Amino acid sequence: MIELTVVHTADLGAARTAAVRALLDVSFGSDFSEDDWEHSIGGMHVLLQDGEELLAHGAVGQRRMNHHGRARRAGYVEAVAVHPDTRRLGHGHAVMSALEGIIMRAYDFGALSASRAGAPLYVARGWRPWQGATWALTPSGVQRTADDDDGVYVFPVPGGLDLDLTADLTCDWRDGDLW
Repeated sequence: MIELTVVHTADLGAARTAAVRALLDVSFGSDFSEDDWEHSIGGMHVLLQDGEELLAHGAVGQRRMNHHGRARRAGYVEAVAVHPDTRRLGHGHAVMSALEGIIMRAYDFGALSASRAGAPLYVARGWRPWQGATWALTPSGVQRTADDDDGVYVFPVPGGLDLDLTADLTCDWRDGDLW
């Protein structure tokens, strides 16, 4: 029986944490770094399981994003993965639906960085490509992240912040990929 669970990192436990990491490794291979792993923990996780088998995962955590001169709470989506043997069965949509529910209840808007392969899932769910310039607040000041411009997507919260998709968007600092 397929079951969807929402749990904070602190409550994952050792076995589920290991299962999540194994799924991410099989889904992304060497493209999933230790920094990527670090980015995916500390927030809420959505797990889609069939018995003990983990079929899909996604996480959302808070990041600060500067939009029109104000620091905003963004629900930043990380580590969305579906086991290669169970893709195209709606598992990614199920995980994203739960993550979007968290974003709508707790954040000003959602944000993520998508690969070309992953972008169609997000666009089909109402995520919008960021059209403005992207930046990062780094230890040495605000720096342009032009290489990330085409991969940043946002999820406007209904009835929430009026996002100007053509404005600059600045993310907070972190090790590894900034977006």
